[in-house]
Amino acid sequence: MSGADWLRLVTLSVLWGGSFFFVGVAVPHLPPFTIVLARVGLGALGLAAMLAVLRIPVPRGRAVWGALAVMGVLNNIIPFTLFVLAQGQISSGLASILNATTPLWGVLVAHVFTRDERLTPARVVGVLTGFVGVAVMMGASLGDGTVWAQAACLAAALSYGFAGVWGRRFKRMGISPLATGFGQTAVASLVLLPLVALIDQPWTLPQPGPEVIAALIGLALLSTTIAYGLYFGLIASAGAVNAFLVTFLIPVSATALGVAFLGEALLPRHLAGMALIALGLSVIDGRLWRRLSGAHRS
Repeated sequence: MSGADWLRLVTLSVLWGGSFFFVGVAVPHLPPFTIVLARVGLGALGLAAMLAVLRIPVPRGRAVWGALAVMGVLNNIIPFTLFVLAQGQISSGLASILNATTPLWGVLVAHVFTRDERLTPARVVGVLTGFVGVAVMMGASLGDGTVWAQAACLAAALSYGFAGVWGRRFKRMGISPLATGFGQTAVASLVLLPLVALIDQPWTLPQPGPEVIAALIGLALLSTTIAYGLYFGLIASAGAVNAFLVTFLIPVSATALGVAFLGEALLPRHLAGMALIALGLSVIDGRLWRRLSGAHRS
């Protein structure tokens, strides 16, 4: 990767890691669906502006929008809501570590539902190693009331895994990645509007403070609109495999922000679990091991 690609990668990890921080700021003050609607609604507006500036056509056709609706549920509504619910009980750093299991779930989902991404021995080892890391993190918390929140994060990561497989169809449909991002957030916004009105009733809530409003804007525009633009730009210039590396970096930025600004702390078992998940991801990725093997042979 070029220096510009590495800059995109690090910036993207900070923006997506920042999403856990922004949720941590907002979650004590606003109900979950309201937070998620603010993210996808403002994010969709930002992405619409990007489409207009770049002159990328808006998706058209009933079949396309049906597929985008499924994508909005799998990639936005389910995981965003579960992470917001979970962060009412656990730290943003721990939530981000559990989010890093997304590629592990993605490998399993792809094996079941695709023909060209089957499990290999290395992937099996990587997945097992990663889930050992999850067990290390969760094992001691089974009786402390946070296990459901951690399970919610894992379910959110699983939903991302399904979204990754479902999203493969948009390339065949001729829909650009940025247009896909707009379509899924737009549909998610429309689905969430009645839920927010019926369940959260935001007009009955106290006026949020400036820090909460700033967090919602950051969550939508930085961690959604700009992050999508950087991510798809990184895929175009460096490839999807290199973009995969962002998974390793998100917990670092999320944990640092949580410790620095939210007074959070990570336990040793969380760090040990993060190390095992990172090891499992590196085995699945394979490049580090190929380089080490090549260096050993030389």
